[in-house]
Amino acid sequence: MSEYDHEPIRGLPGYLPEGEEIIWQGAPDWLVFARTAFRTRLVGVYFVFLAALGIASGSVGGAVATAVAGLFAIGLLMLLAWLVARTTVYTITNRRVVLRIGVALNKCINLPLQLIESADLSQRGGGHGDIALTLKGPHRLGYAMLWPHARPWKFADARPMLRALPDVEAVAAKLARASAAVVEIERPAEERSDAAVPAGVQEIAA
Repeated sequence: MSEYDHEPIRGLPGYLPEGEEIIWQGAPDWLVFARTAFRTRLVGVYFVFLAALGIASGSVGGAVATAVAGLFAIGLLMLLAWLVARTTVYTITNRRVVLRIGVALNKCINLPLQLIESADLSQRGGGHGDIALTLKGPHRLGYAMLWPHARPWKFADARPMLRALPDVEAVAAKLARASAAVVEIERPAEERSDAAVPAGVQEIAA
């Protein structure tokens, strides 16, 4: 039995209201998550540099100890990435985005589509990528609450992020279409066009 066995629908805190349906559901790729969120490659380069310094200074024992410590640190980060991916479910419905996150303390964060101002797509190679969401107006989501599912360095204005998604362009397109449909429904009837214009997903550099 796991802490998620009580979920009526995987990744959601309750049953969907009438008229709401799941458009997409998925989880991070843990290897990509380890590389992009926990910077395992950068950590590896750092410990290689320290080991090289030890060898250059004649301390072979110190270099070996540094290498072992580096492998241990990377192993811990990769284990954490695996746990995060195993306990994370991202859900997009025709009304909201839901982040079920948390390794030790699980929580569900509901983001109504009408409150999402924009989405920024970052490519991570191999079809993987991140989608960072900018919310309209002030909100109570803190960086610590969202981490590691938060856009880096946006501490004051924390931005939820769907990280390390496989086939990220297809996911972004589904999110854009769902957001556009919500905007079209909420517009006054006299202002609606004959066809909804899909909301764009801006691509940013990784």
